[in-house]
Amino acid sequence: MSKQSAQGETVAERIRDLFESLTRAERQLADAILENYPVSGMGSITAVAKRADVSTPTVARMARKLAYDGFPQMQGALRSEVEATISSPIAKHDHWAQHAPDTHILNRFADAVRDNMRQSLRQIDPATFNAVTDLLCDETRDLYFVGGRITRPLADYFFTHMQVIRPGVTAITPNANSWPHYVLNMKKGDILIAFDIRRYEHNIMRLARMAAARDVKLILFTDQWGSPALKHAAHTFRSRIEVPSPWDSSVVTMFIIEALIAAVHNNNWDANKERLKTLEDLFDETRLFKKFV
Repeated sequence: MSKQSAQGETVAERIRDLFESLTRAERQLADAILENYPVSGMGSITAVAKRADVSTPTVARMARKLAYDGFPQMQGALRSEVEATISSPIAKHDHWAQHAPDTHILNRFADAVRDNMRQSLRQIDPATFNAVTDLLCDETRDLYFVGGRITRPLADYFFTHMQVIRPGVTAITPNANSWPHYVLNMKKGDILIAFDIRRYEHNIMRLARMAAARDVKLILFTDQWGSPALKHAAHTFRSRIEVPSPWDSSVVTMFIIEALIAAVHNNNWDANKERLKTLEDLFDETRLFKKFV
């Protein structure tokens, strides 16, 4: 990996890109860093090496392989990531405003979204996408959808479409005090689809932990840095979310959701078609939609 090609990537993304080319000791170090990322990369080089049970030269060597000048620069990148994950809307606006080019906000925003899409797609493993599609198609597994303060509409959108496609689909209410009631009904092998982007929410982490204790599989939608709920996830989709705004972008996350909806529909179209026909008949009974003929 060249330093130019690595520019803009998180430390975790660089590790995953190069993982297959790392030595055994370097892979051991990489696993240790990713296990409690990014906090596990904090501390002295000696402390990081000790936690991973590798030598300090291994830490320095892997930092250079990741296109950093050395461990201090890699650790500086990790510190910046920690700061980014806790940024308030005001801090995010100020970060973008400092270096904003003299172009219209439409162009700046479009450029950022295109870059987010390009980098996110490069990180998505088609095998992971296919595995998640298969899980969503498996009607022996109930699906539960949950989102946070900002991501709840994404969870609701995904839920609404999956409710059309198949039975056994539940939207978890925003009131976290009622979440244990949902966990009570979850059975081994069911699926929890959760959304958690920076500033990560304690309630999502607690729900993920409770679900994991019941052998429920977690499909997590998060950002490039990664929600703490990652440690409980069977499959994860990381979306780039930074745009020239006080708020984070959901464009890439929505793209992945809609691609999954299309894949699930296509995998079992004959059955889905019959279900859709029945739903349209029910809509006609309720006169929900305007008819022009």
